[in-house]
Order: sequence, then C-alpha cells, then structure tokens
Amino acid sequence: MESFFRSLKAERVYLTRYASYQEAKTDLFDYIRFYITAVATRRWAIFSPMEFERRNASSSS
Repeated sequence: MESFFRSLKAERVYLTRYASYQEAKTDLFDYIRFYITAVATRRWAIFSPMEFERRNASSSS
C-alpha cells in the first residue's frame, strides 16, 4: 500500500495542478484504475479467474 501511495504522489499529485476538486478526483481515479490494471497485475502476477485456471491447467499437465 505504501508503494502505491508513493507512486500516486510522485507520478500524479506532485506533478499536476488541478483546476477543481472534480478534475482532481477524476484524474486520481483514472490513475488508480491504471495502477491496478497495469502495474499491480504485472508486479504481483494477479490474473483473472480464467487466466489463473488456464495457467494452472497447463502447469499440472
């Protein structure tokens, strides 16, 4: 969690000047969505249930 917040602040909050609360909220949610789908899945090898089953089926054969 600390790694996520460090990335969020370094890559988004400190580099961006927001005109409104709504703009900041939208941008931060977009970053969170990006982080979860791109960074976290790569870093911690999180797979969808179908991908997990496919990988386990091929490794147990």
